[in-house]
Amino acid sequence: ISYSGCSTQFFFFLFLISAEFFLLTIMGYDRYAAICKPLHYGTLLGSRACVHMAAAAWGSGFLYAVLHTANTFSTGRHKAFSTCLPHLAVVSLYVSTGMFTYLKPSSISSPSLDVVVAVLYSVIPPAVNPLIYSMRNQQLKESIKKVI
Repeated sequence: ISYSGCSTQFFFFLFLISAEFFLLTIMGYDRYAAICKPLHYGTLLGSRACVHMAAAAWGSGFLYAVLHTANTFSTGRHKAFSTCLPHLAVVSLYVSTGMFTYLKPSSISSPSLDVVVAVLYSVIPPAVNPLIYSMRNQQLKESIKKVI
């Protein structure tokens, strides 16, 4: 994938995720108003208020995506990939152990294997996160190089 393609994909991913989050929040408020204040529902959430909230959700998602994408892709490819690679490492560990758990044949199922996979799936990614994200720190990289 090209550098501009990566930044475009990153932008749209953030835009759609954040807009969906904001829209789900608005939908939660809509359900709250419908259940807890049914007599005031029409005044609280008229068509004009719904349009304003939807526009605010999409606008906030766009603004968040622009700012985050611009910040990520501002010192060039090195910064972008140093940001993406730790995420990919943790996600690949998480997804691969999850896939193994649910897709393994029942003939190789054993309690000890299930415990090992459960530990890899639930304990290792959160435990490795601080280490992976601190690898971006230049001082830590230099000290590891000295030790090795």
